[in-house]
Amino acid sequence: MFFPSKDSTSAVLLSLATFSIAFLSRPLGSAVFGHYGDKIGRKTTLVIALLTMGVSTVSIGFLPSYASIGRAAPLLLMFCRFGQGVGLGGEWGGAVLLAIENARPNKRAWYGMFPQLRDPIGLLLSGGTFLVLTDTMSADAFLDYGWRIPFIASSLLVVVGFFIRLKITETPAFENSKKEQEELKIPFFYFIKIL
Repeated sequence: MFFPSKDSTSAVLLSLATFSIAFLSRPLGSAVFGHYGDKIGRKTTLVIALLTMGVSTVSIGFLPSYASIGRAAPLLLMFCRFGQGVGLGGEWGGAVLLAIENARPNKRAWYGMFPQLRDPIGLLLSGGTFLVLTDTMSADAFLDYGWRIPFIASSLLVVVGFFIRLKITETPAFENSKKEQEELKIPFFYFIKIL
């Protein structure tokens, strides 16, 4: 949908490249959101990470195809995939940190396990959704609009996640560090010094 169909090999390679952009941008998201999570709080950065990832995902469902806007289509797709990767990078570490910092000392591993489950559960749900769509729609209908449905429908998860994140409280560990004024100017450099 987003690449020239005349050269199928190039289209496949470019499609795989868009996946790599999301993976390569995850460490950037971890560093940026981890830095600000230590400065302004876990809750705020998790809300921003969720919105970054969610808006990028939903936007893919509305992107015009290569036939409509030409070379701008793959560029927009790559930009959205970059946003997904940055958001997920910030989300991953932040969610685990939030879970274990709010857990009782003897339950930290148990609480830290749940954010790790979301990736395999998400892959099963997304694969299942696409399986149902390809099974219940004609190939032409799926290529025309069906593939967009899961991306646009993910907006419901973003809204639910957004309201859940607004209701959570800041972690006790972060609140204590604020009270003791332990804020570091650039927390990432502190981590490098430890290594």
